[in-house]
Amino acid sequence: MTSAMSRGGVQRIELSPDAAFARRVVRLATVSAIMLGVIWWLSRERGASPMASAWLLAGWIAMPLLLAVSLWQPVLRLLLIVPSTLVTAGVLLAAMTAEPRSHAGWLALLAGLLLGDVLGVWLWLGVAPSRGEWADPFSPSRWAAIGVHVALVLVGVAIVFAA
Repeated sequence: MTSAMSRGGVQRIELSPDAAFARRVVRLATVSAIMLGVIWWLSRERGASPMASAWLLAGWIAMPLLLAVSLWQPVLRLLLIVPSTLVTAGVLLAAMTAEPRSHAGWLALLAGLLLGDVLGVWLWLGVAPSRGEWADPFSPSRWAAIGVHVALVLVGVAIVFAA
């Protein structure tokens, strides 16, 4: 196994077919199918550049699809960096090109996505060690970080929508 797939010689639960973690993957696929569609729609409604909307559309299609397929081939979760990067880049470009009154919302959304990206690369892909409570994908610390990520995304979407 590669170092991204193992923690102390044991397969990482994030890249395994573990049933409890699979429920998280299903939930994330469902939420991303809905929220990324909303974000793409907002990019079109708030005058973001066509490139931003294209990247968001590609991320919207790829993220839930890749998550769903990873239920059968968990190692494919390593590829989640591709749709994550597309969505983050799309939101960054939207923040620079959309209607000025929506910029604060795009920036809040970008902050939430960047937090999610860092958590994903660190905790799912294992590019840096996670020790103690952070090594447990069901720990209160991880849920709190996920809560901040979700809150920033929702606040950003709400501000863009209201703009």
